[in-house]
Amino acid sequence: MAPTIIKQGSYRFFFYSGDKYEPVHVHVERDNCVAKFWIDPILLHSSHGFRRNELIKIEKIIKVNEEKIKEAWYDYFGN
Repeated sequence: MAPTIIKQGSYRFFFYSGDKYEPVHVHVERDNCVAKFWIDPILLHSSHGFRRNELIKIEKIIKVNEEKIKEAWYDYFGN
């Protein structure tokens, strides 16, 4: 299962149910592109298919929604 946290434009931000034992992070996808960002601090972990300028845009979206992502993480996985 991969609950969607944010849907903005063509981007879907989500996490996998198996992510519980990793630090707080979010995955993002668009078409066949995927990336993973750590949240505290916000840092790109991995990316496949996204261009640099797109990753900068995605990081800005994450910064604006950082609290929402954290809340969704803790609501889903607990503390």
